[in-house]
Amino acid sequence: MALSCKTIVTSFALLAMTGCTIIPGSHFEGIESGEQIDNVEKELEKVNIQIIDSSLINQQKQTQVKSFTPSSLDGVDTSNYQYKLGVGDALTIGVWDHPELTIPAAVQRTAEFDGFRVDPDGTITFAYAPNIPAAGKTVKEVRNELVKRLSRVIEDPQIDVKVVGFRSQKAYVTGEVNTPGVLPVTDIPLTLVDALNKAGGLTESADWRTVTFTRGDKTEIIKLDDFYAKGDISQNRLLKHGDIVHVNRNDMQKVFVLGDVKRAGTVGVNRYGLSLAQALSETGGINENTADANGVFVLRKRNLETDGVIADVYQLHAKNMTALVFAEQFKLQPSDIVYVTSAPLARWNKVLSLLLPSLSTVDAIDDLSGN
Repeated sequence: MALSCKTIVTSFALLAMTGCTIIPGSHFEGIESGEQIDNVEKELEKVNIQIIDSSLINQQKQTQVKSFTPSSLDGVDTSNYQYKLGVGDALTIGVWDHPELTIPAAVQRTAEFDGFRVDPDGTITFAYAPNIPAAGKTVKEVRNELVKRLSRVIEDPQIDVKVVGFRSQKAYVTGEVNTPGVLPVTDIPLTLVDALNKAGGLTESADWRTVTFTRGDKTEIIKLDDFYAKGDISQNRLLKHGDIVHVNRNDMQKVFVLGDVKRAGTVGVNRYGLSLAQALSETGGINENTADANGVFVLRKRNLETDGVIADVYQLHAKNMTALVFAEQFKLQPSDIVYVTSAPLARWNKVLSLLLPSLSTVDAIDDLSGN
């Protein structure tokens, strides 16, 4: 009769503990061997163990919300958005039926170059309307003030005001994006997602799960993956002057593959996910001659205080051909530990390899004594 998954894990843990006693000095100081085994058994009671089968795969799929790409403006109220002018912005001002009041753009000169700039004192000056407050005002408010001033010399003036140079306000995108830099805040609403797109998108080494958003002295973590993969539109932000969006590296998004595999090590989890089959493949696969195909485990840490368990342990019976399909469908999470155990004979051979040098030494001493 096949051993249950918990029995296998228990046996493996006990073997590991008893194996320590074979090597001199490799015990826990102050703790007897029996206490160590008791502690292991108590800890195993706090572990949730499951077999990787069709039922678990279906359960995993049901918990995953269908991925889609929401609009970059979703979750951001732009209905009342109005651009506020600042120092350095350039305006064009036109008065209908009064071309003498409009400065035409010269040849090979832009409207921004010939426009009216908001001076360091926050004002602009126009014909018959000097020192109009502009900084912190909307285009509509500046237009209304111009109409009021020009009405003294022109009957019912029709005035057109446009911003042709947005120079006063900027947002910053830094970190793991293809083109980090400065983005102007304009009369078109700029969201956090817009800013990432304008910066060329995330690099291959970027942490796609979260970005850091800083406004003034307040910093918050934006769950970017929840926005794209789960449709959580509350994660988007409307950017203002001085806002900083920083994308971290993906250094922490890894799983660890250990045990009887050809190349133990870490495997990165990218934005498209990582399956158990991919993780084993990246490390060269299991050692066919020594590994226990039924001893492929995935350990996933949990919070004992909130969840009541230390970890989830998933076991794959890789000797079953169907299990290869399950391995391809089982999605790993960052910080998961994939562990492949050795077959019982291989483990015994390892123990012998530790004992043989000692036996050889004893034989050599006996030979010398006999002589």
